[in-house]
Amino acid sequence: MQNLPKKVRSRKLNSRVDLTAMVSVSFLLIIFFMVVGELSKPKMMDFGSPERSCGPDLGCNNPDQTRILTIILDDNDKMITYLGLIDSPVQNPKEIKYGKDGIRKELLSIDKKVHQYSAGMGQPERGVTVIIKPSKKSNYGNLVDILDEMNITGINSYAIIDDFTPKETELLASK
Repeated sequence: MQNLPKKVRSRKLNSRVDLTAMVSVSFLLIIFFMVVGELSKPKMMDFGSPERSCGPDLGCNNPDQTRILTIILDDNDKMITYLGLIDSPVQNPKEIKYGKDGIRKELLSIDKKVHQYSAGMGQPERGVTVIIKPSKKSNYGNLVDILDEMNITGINSYAIIDDFTPKETELLASK
């Protein structure tokens, strides 16, 4: 009998895939998309509209006309301001210029008057609320200039609205 060479058999290795890293990456992706989804939601402040009820007092939704300044922007750098509501303005509509001697001076003056008025009513921290209404003919640069003036004067309560009343449309057409 001859010694025959023995067949060498290869060992079978356990083939196992470690999925720990894959699970970690999956959780990181899930967290990333949750955060991105939350951050991409628009952040808007509710401006409060008159159709909401606020209790049994029927006059509770009436705005304080002495605190509302409306700025209407039109073409050719034309800007019209008035204090109060257009139907019964506290300060009649007037055309005003851009710059520190124009709108900035007006904003600081009205904000000071409104703070004095509010202090007399027991609410010294309440300043003017500015409603900015750019017309379809106004340019983007004018809107940016007004927003810069809001920042410079420190007026934090303002809104940009594109809804014009018929009287405001007449006002734009007449001046």
